[in-house]
Amino acid sequence: MFNRTLGALFVSLLSGTAAMAGPLPAPVNDDDFHTFPAELIELGRDLFFDPILSGNKNIACATCHHPSLGTSDAMSLALGEGGIGLGRARHVDPANVPHERVPRNAPALFNLGAKEFTVMLHDGRTAKDRHAMFGIAMPDGRTLERPMPSPLAAQNILPILSPAEMAGNPGENEVADAVAAQRLMGPNGAWDILARRVDAISEYRQRFAALGTVGLHINDIGTALSAFIGSEFRATYSPFDQYLRGEDAMTEAQLDGMDLFYGKARCSTCHSGSFQTDHNFHAIGMPQFGPGKSEYADKGRGIVTGVPDDMYRFRTPTLRNVTQSGPYGHNGPYSDLEDIVVHHLDAVKGLASYDREKALLSGDLKVMDWEALDDFDEVMRIAEAIEIVDVTLDQAEIDKIMAFLGALTDEGAGKRGLGVPNSVPSGLAIDAVAPPS
Repeated sequence: MFNRTLGALFVSLLSGTAAMAGPLPAPVNDDDFHTFPAELIELGRDLFFDPILSGNKNIACATCHHPSLGTSDAMSLALGEGGIGLGRARHVDPANVPHERVPRNAPALFNLGAKEFTVMLHDGRTAKDRHAMFGIAMPDGRTLERPMPSPLAAQNILPILSPAEMAGNPGENEVADAVAAQRLMGPNGAWDILARRVDAISEYRQRFAALGTVGLHINDIGTALSAFIGSEFRATYSPFDQYLRGEDAMTEAQLDGMDLFYGKARCSTCHSGSFQTDHNFHAIGMPQFGPGKSEYADKGRGIVTGVPDDMYRFRTPTLRNVTQSGPYGHNGPYSDLEDIVVHHLDAVKGLASYDREKALLSGDLKVMDWEALDDFDEVMRIAEAIEIVDVTLDQAEIDKIMAFLGALTDEGAGKRGLGVPNSVPSGLAIDAVAPPS
């Protein structure tokens, strides 16, 4: 823990001002979203819940992005390969202890089918980019082999290559062996192995063929997943959406919170637009713990670009259905939504006084996992990078902000569509719903 003078030392590091908040966004409509054939959406649904895409056939996309958990996993740091169960009940499998853990929070999937979502992941390493192969930037060594319809479709074929997320470890399966050998693309690469595995299941092969697919490729799988995610998790029927359409749908407290959000509280400086995100990257001084990405302190966008000013910047998340998708932050340091709202009011103070009990973690963290938080010099560097300015709100105003965030929740999102299948074509077991926490 830090001493009482540390917060005061950090305050002197902040400088600069942010742009003024903008007006209310226009109502969202169907034209703002990509559309897909019903058969492709249903095919993507089955693949989303099917463990067939993981190296050891023991984890599905839905494991860390389950509709019963706000399309996330309810944990600060996801536990992928080597875990058993869903949500807060997920724990390490003693017979398959993971060699490494996922270093970041599993982001929610709401509204990713909207056309404006062209930047994916916390650090934006997958994004629309006209200079990149087929117009979509991908991480090093994972260049697309064929055109993809969207960055979401391209992003979908990345977790299946991650040992900590879905691939597993060398010696456990042929996908993991290919990944360890950096044999990812081309014939007998990890992507090809998985595509052939899916194609070997007659029901999948027939359904893809009915859609005109000849020679199943990993891109076809990523595209089917994007059709399901983009359709199933549309969240545009919240009280705020109804209000923007001219309906009397918000309470007085929610309206007061909206005025603060788009005014004095300056939330919309970054959380702007139809989905309360500017799709940009900002350093807000998130307390850091866990294994980190590339090194123990996660430098976010800076890892991707190598630009000093991008260090510790992370993508602005959408706030749609934010009440359902905690914990919050790129590594989930805050399990309570109000706590991260308060952090934004004085980010330096939030960083300096962070209580690690606010995180929700599965299994035991090692001593080294707290290294970034316990390293005074590293914390100072995180503080120096903070670019949001302080805002003074009293508790009554914070309560109104919280009320407005509740008005961004579409309670029917993920419930109006296809839902969880009773079974999947591979015949592997699926988890239908997370147990009560």
